Amino acid sequence: MKRWAKIVLPVMVLALFVLVMTSDTYLKRPRSYKDDVGLHIHNVRSAVLAEDWAQGQASLAELDQAWRLMLARLQFSVERDEIRKLTTSLARLRGALLAQDKSGALMELAEAEQHWQDLGR
Repeated sequence: MKRWAKIVLPVMVLALFVLVMTSDTYLKRPRSYKDDVGLHIHNVRSAVLAEDWAQGQASLAELDQAWRLMLARLQFSVERDEIRKLTTSLARLRGALLAQDKSGALMELAEAEQHWQDLGR
């Protein structure tokens, strides 16, 4: 019995760790409107293309909130550098929206969207 426990327990713990570390695709799926990062990126892009800077700021606030909700889920299954890259893109996007720089905002949105799509690959 003791030998069985010495073998099975570590294997089960390792299997649990592997499951957590590879669950990024499942954890990345939105559970509600509040944590749908892809949708919020689209909303910000629509506002920037229409040059509606107030709506862009509001959509960016929702995007930032959604990203923070996702961070709690993804922090164990995604590399820290990937998280930092997306966070940095959102910070640059905030600056471009404040400056009402359409081309800069679109570039940062494209970069943020690419980081979001590549997250966990």
